[in-house]
Amino acid sequence: MPIRAPHTGRASLALVAALLLTAGAAWGGDTITSWGISPFGELKYPQDFAHLDYVNPDAPKGGEISEWQPGSFDSMNPFTDKGQAAALASVPYESLLTTVADEPSAVYCLICKTLEYPPDRSWVIFTLRPEVKFSDGSPLTAEDVAFSYNLLLTQGLPDFRAVLGQQVQSVEVLAPDRIKFTFRPGYPTRDLPASVGQLPIFSKAYYQANNQDLAQSSLKPFLGSGPYMLDRMNVGQTVVYKRNPDYWGQALPINIGRNNFDHIRIEYYADYNAAFEGFKGGSYTFRNEASSIKWATGYDFPAVKSGAIRKVALPDGTLATGQSFVFNLRRAKFQDPRVRQAIGLMFNFEWSNQKLFYGLYKRINSFWENSDLAATGKPDAAELALLQPLADKLPPGVLTDDAVMAPTSGERQLDRANLRKASDLLDAAGWKVASDGLRHNPQGEVLKVEFLNGNPDFDRVINPFIENLKALGIDAVLTDVDSAQYTVRIRPPNYDFDIITTQFPMSYVPSDDLKQYFGSATADISTFNVMGLKDPAVDALIGNVTAASSAATLLPAVHALDRVLRAEYFWVPEWYRNQYTVAYYDMYDHPETLPPYALGELDFWWYDAQKAAALKASGALR
Repeated sequence: MPIRAPHTGRASLALVAALLLTAGAAWGGDTITSWGISPFGELKYPQDFAHLDYVNPDAPKGGEISEWQPGSFDSMNPFTDKGQAAALASVPYESLLTTVADEPSAVYCLICKTLEYPPDRSWVIFTLRPEVKFSDGSPLTAEDVAFSYNLLLTQGLPDFRAVLGQQVQSVEVLAPDRIKFTFRPGYPTRDLPASVGQLPIFSKAYYQANNQDLAQSSLKPFLGSGPYMLDRMNVGQTVVYKRNPDYWGQALPINIGRNNFDHIRIEYYADYNAAFEGFKGGSYTFRNEASSIKWATGYDFPAVKSGAIRKVALPDGTLATGQSFVFNLRRAKFQDPRVRQAIGLMFNFEWSNQKLFYGLYKRINSFWENSDLAATGKPDAAELALLQPLADKLPPGVLTDDAVMAPTSGERQLDRANLRKASDLLDAAGWKVASDGLRHNPQGEVLKVEFLNGNPDFDRVINPFIENLKALGIDAVLTDVDSAQYTVRIRPPNYDFDIITTQFPMSYVPSDDLKQYFGSATADISTFNVMGLKDPAVDALIGNVTAASSAATLLPAVHALDRVLRAEYFWVPEWYRNQYTVAYYDMYDHPETLPPYALGELDFWWYDAQKAAALKASGALR
């Protein structure tokens, strides 16, 4: 399966019928049988496709690619909130359906051979491929699928249980190769066949024989069926995955030209600078550069000058990550949105972009930035039809004003105009400047905010923000902690922070993942809804998105939700780039045209043995 995030989808009765006419899925009485499923339109790939359009079908197998991760790890179980799972810990596990990188809303059969469902998608039956095997050679059956679902439902992440667990009425094993999921009446079913089809599958026999526990941190992985499995590890420092030479699915059309490396190695570093030095020294070989200062000034060392390391910018058509400073709404001082808005006014993106980022970034304004799903201007008639029934629950101005945009600032670090606006907002919220120069509420409490940071390289971004907040009379401080402390403090049940930097990676066809990030039901249990948002209007608007039965109805539903989320001011949006800035030792190749929705270096790039030998002979690579 591709090493990236999945997307899900749904369609209405009329659109499913249209899908059958255009995509060629088989109509069998009252059911549809197909090789994939898409929410609103035809599948790009026909049933008999030879390989994905963006791969090199003749890509050689072999070699190793290595990357870095910050901090450390103490677990190989990514399905629990206990411990810190290693990077790519989920890669050994496949699902019934899988995504592709040039069609953001569709999923195709992987472990399943077909899926069958009625036009209303109230249930789905998956028929498994007869050749599917776990990495130890044992067969994967419908019983393993049912076992995995029930395991995730009872012991998986709490927000998973809060969302999908409410929507599946029953799971039935119909035959060794057939399994049926029936969905509860009253829930939108557009995305549910794809959602259950993308759950990881574990070996029931291996799990029970080894007394494993999905709810606990463990260094012993479960048994999966994927193209890669754990090879070796040095706990907290290195983890290596090896390609299974006997992988059952290597000849499937959807896998041709993919899973090309014999080994994928991840090296852990305590901080960003140490990781960069490790790359320069050849300790790992591929780097997706996130630091603008390093990209602009750091790549002048000999290996780059000689061409041993390639430094290239590649197009990125994906949604922005939603990276932002986020408030902990569980704290009383952040309950008033005017306080949150005032703090956001003091982050000077324009100054940061010029002085710190060398002009490489663009500002994020929307949770769906870099797509037509982002709300713009005033709400149109279709949006108003969704928003007006919630008028008494909406933030001020949502019905009448332009969508909230991130504030703009001047060339100086402290923008005086924004300082005045922020001061007025805090005054109105009851936080007045006292004789000590700090802002106090009527109870005499000082307005103090702590930025919790697990990446010291980010200090240079936070410190000017803090200086601006101090000029506003806020007692702002920066607390740097190691990755282990950071993880413990931001996760449930602790949520021990004021402001952190996080991301909101949205999808092109938003689904029940919205409830994980923004739903009231997950506010006190989720590792995704870190701000603790509980808003009945947002809950209702999420319902509109998940119930949308066509692309035409989805667009205004997402616009309306985006508009309200932005008006809540629980984030201070940061920045994004519409290109990948990567550096790698010149022994890797990729298809000439990359797909729009993935860089894919671990998926469909490949190793050039001759180039690697030349690098080693020259001494550029050890």
